[in-house]
Amino acid sequence: MRNWLLATFTKHKPTRKSPRLTLVGAGPGDPELVTLKAVKAISNADVILHDALVHPSLLEYAKPEAKKIFVGKRAGKHHHKQEEINQLIVENALDHGHVIRLKGGDPFVFGRGKEEKEFAESFGIEVDVIPGVTSVTLPGYYGIPLTKRGVNESFWVITATTSSGKLSADVTLAAQSTATVVLFMGLKKAREIAEVFEGVGKNHLPVAIISRGSWEDGKVHFATIDTLEEQVASQKIASPALIVIGEAVGSHEYFYEQMKQVTAEIW
Repeated sequence: MRNWLLATFTKHKPTRKSPRLTLVGAGPGDPELVTLKAVKAISNADVILHDALVHPSLLEYAKPEAKKIFVGKRAGKHHHKQEEINQLIVENALDHGHVIRLKGGDPFVFGRGKEEKEFAESFGIEVDVIPGVTSVTLPGYYGIPLTKRGVNESFWVITATTSSGKLSADVTLAAQSTATVVLFMGLKKAREIAEVFEGVGKNHLPVAIISRGSWEDGKVHFATIDTLEEQVASQKIASPALIVIGEAVGSHEYFYEQMKQVTAEIW
C-alpha cells in the first residue's frame, strides 16, 4: 500500500476537474427503483465503477464519453478485491474528475460504502452519498410486510454469514424475539438458521425466500422453518437471496391459501 500511495501522487497529475466521488445506491434490481438524484449523478459522471447487482440500463443515463468500469463479482471469474476498488476510485478521481461508485441496494447497507468514503477522503477527495432503495424493503415489493399491527413491533436485518464464514450470533438473539428477521447471505446457512429457530420452538414460523431481488427474473418462495432447508435445496434458489422469517410473513396470501386448503381437507 505504501508503494502504491507514493506512485499515485507521482504518476497521477491533477485533472482540471476537481476530484470527486459520489456513492450511489442503484436499488434492488428494478431500474425504475432508483432516485432522480441518482440519475442526475450518473448523467454527470466522468467515470462509473459499477457492480454485478446494478441493472445495465442504468448505465444508459451516462454521458457517451463516460468511462465505465465493472468491478463486481461473477461466479467462477476474477473479481476486484475491495482494496483494488478503493485504488480505482482514487486513481480515476485524480485522473478524470467525478467518479460514481454505483452499488446495488444502498451503499451503507452491507455495501462497504463507508470504507470507500473514508479511503477517498484520506486523499482529500470530496465525497457525496446518494442513498438507494435497499434490498431490506424487498418483502414489500412482493406483498410481504416487515411489520404488521398487532403482530410485531420491529424487524431485524442481519448478515447471516460473518466475515469468518460462521453463522452470525445475532440470529440466535433475533430468533428469541417477535421481530421479523431479514437475513442477507443466508442460503448456505439454511440448515443452521432452521436449527436456531427450531431450538426456541418456532418450527412452523412462516418464511419467505426472495431470489434475485426485483430483477426481471426475481421470485419469492415460501416455506416454514421446518421446510426451509428442503425448499432451498429442491428449488435450487438463485443468489442473491433474502430469507425473511416471522409471523408478519404469514399474512401473505400464500399462507391464507395454504390454511384454506388444510381446512378443506379436514372437513
